[in-house]
Order: sequence, then C-alpha cells, then structure tokens
Amino acid sequence: MSPRETAWGAYAQIAEVLRQRISGGELVPGSPMPSEASLCDEFAVVRNTVRRALAALEDEGLIETLPGKGRVVRGEAPTQYEYRRIAAELRKRIEGGDLAVGDALPSEAAIVEKYGVARGTARQALAALEQDGLIEARHGKGRFVRRRP
Repeated sequence: MSPRETAWGAYAQIAEVLRQRISGGELVPGSPMPSEASLCDEFAVVRNTVRRALAALEDEGLIETLPGKGRVVRGEAPTQYEYRRIAAELRKRIEGGDLAVGDALPSEAAIVEKYGVARGTARQALAALEQDGLIEARHGKGRFVRRRP
C-alpha cells in the first residue's frame, strides 16, 4: 500500500489485509498479532490508523486483547484471560485443602515465574481471590488463605 492510498478508509484496507491473513492461516488462533509499530511501518500509516483497524477486528471477534499477552488471534472460543485461569487454579488448591487457612500463597514473583505472565496479571489473579474473600493481604508479609465467615 503506497502512502497515497492511505488517506480515507486506510484502516478498513489494513483490517481487510489482516482479515485475509487470519482466514488464510498466516495468523493462527492463539498467535500474537504483529505490534502496532510493525504494522505502522508495513502500511506507512500513523498509530491511530492501525489502532482503528485492530479495533475493527476486535469488534468482529477475530482478535482479542489479553492482559499480559497483548492482542492475539481468537480461536473457536474466546481465550480465557490468564489471570482468571491462575485464580481458578489457586481457588481449586484452596478449596481442595492443598492450601489451608493461614497458609501463605505464592508471591507475585513466584506466579510470574511459574505461569510466564506479567506482574500485573499475577496481581489481578490475587486481587480476584481477595475480592472473593478467599485470601487476605497482610502488609509486608504477603497473602494468606482467609478463614471463611
């Protein structure tokens, strides 16, 4: 696409090219989308134009944004957010008795290392358990399994 072709509707043209890459199997379910910067370079457009194209694909359900992962191609079913998966595993350990009342949960750093996620994703998982009343944070000590009311 030349710079002259990018005036009006450039985002729609970019979205169409990316749609074809997804439907053609060049971008498979679960694979990361190219970065905004690389798409800007490839199509010789500004970031807002690329963002509009990606937003259109997200609205169509072809891609999704995952915390700690970025934009990925969706499969048949939506990919579960990583923090929910981590929280579900920890919840299962608590409810199964593997983690008893008063036991310390893994630190954010340990979760980051084990699951290969960003620190914010680990923090979200722990916050979800805290919100559900399963764990409590003790300042300077960590997070612990909470006694049920």
